[in-house]
Amino acid sequence: MKKGIKRALSLILSVALALSLCCGAFALDKSKLDNYVSVSSKLMYETVKNPQVGSIGGEWAVIGLARSGYKVPDDYFKAYYETLEAYVKSCKGILHSKKYTEYSRTALAVTAIGKDPRDVGGYNLLTPLGDFEKTIWQGINGPIWALIALDSGNYEIPRNPEAATQATRQMYVDEIISRQLDDGGWNLTDKGGSGSADADITGMALQALAKYLSSAKVKTACDRALDCLSRMQDNSGGFASWGTTNSESSVQVLVALCEMGISLDDERFVKNGKTVLDNVLSFRNSDGSFKHTSDGSGNNQMSFEQGLYGIVAAQRAMEGKNSLYRMSDATSAGWQDDGGSKKGEGLEGKHEDVKPMKITAPGLTFDDIFDSENRAAIEALASRGIINGKGEGLFDPEAEMTRAEFATIITRGLGLVPEDTGVFSDVAPDKWYAAYIGTANKYGIVNGVGGGRFNPEGTITRQEAATMVARAAKLCGMNTEMSTGEIRDVLAQFGDYVTIASWAQGTMAFCYANGILDQNDIDTRPSVPILRCEIAQMLFNMLSEANLL
Repeated sequence: MKKGIKRALSLILSVALALSLCCGAFALDKSKLDNYVSVSSKLMYETVKNPQVGSIGGEWAVIGLARSGYKVPDDYFKAYYETLEAYVKSCKGILHSKKYTEYSRTALAVTAIGKDPRDVGGYNLLTPLGDFEKTIWQGINGPIWALIALDSGNYEIPRNPEAATQATRQMYVDEIISRQLDDGGWNLTDKGGSGSADADITGMALQALAKYLSSAKVKTACDRALDCLSRMQDNSGGFASWGTTNSESSVQVLVALCEMGISLDDERFVKNGKTVLDNVLSFRNSDGSFKHTSDGSGNNQMSFEQGLYGIVAAQRAMEGKNSLYRMSDATSAGWQDDGGSKKGEGLEGKHEDVKPMKITAPGLTFDDIFDSENRAAIEALASRGIINGKGEGLFDPEAEMTRAEFATIITRGLGLVPEDTGVFSDVAPDKWYAAYIGTANKYGIVNGVGGGRFNPEGTITRQEAATMVARAAKLCGMNTEMSTGEIRDVLAQFGDYVTIASWAQGTMAFCYANGILDQNDIDTRPSVPILRCEIAQMLFNMLSEANLL
């Protein structure tokens, strides 16, 4: 009898231990996750100060913040919406002729901030999703994100008069299921058969199908996919894509589980005592950002944006709120008709000749900036004709910036009229940059190097760039004056501040204090030549602060 009791007690203890191992850390301390969401949201708001139309530094940052409940200022989402309206009008409602996920992503952001994607600048962003053939042309991403976007606000699929085949929700559901692989998952290219499942795509497919589980066909497909993902999960609770364990793959599975109402403690998704959420949080940096891989490689801004909305999805699931993509609870109260200043009109006190540059080339990008942390800034300036590439679809982000290039982009950025003043002996009037240098000098933004020369092909250092951007900021109506104490307090946080030239200390401090330069820098590196990607970010930040974008 005693042996039987001991065996029973042993069994009970074993079960208790197993159950404890199946409980992820998130379930034990929700307050810790709440803090993680708050810190990451604050950093996202500070990092993406002026969200543009784009997959990085744009809609995903907006969605993550809007669904997090973090209290960003009312004008943040308003500013994004006004930027989007201007963008949509500039391209006459055609966000992309091939990639219809552009419409889905944008519609999700608009819905998340409580606005209606069926009327953005007079255009219905959902109408393209009524074209079945064009939506699925992009592959499985097309129907997946079309369903997620349409279901986010329970929108009807608009009639698309130009569609060869008018889409229905059932057609998109069937299209996704028809591409399911023999192993139960999905990948980007295969249309069924013996291909290998990809965790990201499988997670996304489940997110799209989550609202259709009442269908036996969908339920069967989802059960197979969940089994597939359970087999793919590694001992750290995470997932790999293209052979690399990464945060984004885990995020997509995490969001899928939340959309489907599956507990994150579900035994199928706990490996070695680690849940999917535990794995996502393992990629979180101490400042609240997220890295792509454990060694920090890859596009970490993209990882940050996905990491944020992933932990937001988990937080919403714990609190019993609508899921990340069920947005009937979204609201725009507080900024619809506040009568405030218009986005992009500039600050009071700006020079009368300073004008905002309108979008003239919507969607313009470059092949060599997709992994750049400055991509959003480069694309925003390029779409307005402020900055150009180097030809053949390249931007050359790591190249140094010449004095002529700087004078050109700063003149364009402020909307100033180019005028060749002939003031510099080494700037021939037939050079492409002559008029831009003349104007930049006329308004006091750039000076010569002495002896009546400008040295147009010379490079610009970081402290020179900061000085010139600060002069431009003053023209834009920004207050650039700082006391000696303020300058000291700002610069003292950097290890090499004593190497900044005395003439540049005030302007460097101004740029750091106003977010034009990143205060997270360890060193200021004042004498290092500035790169094209860096000056694009500086100018973008300044124009954002000056309300000129």
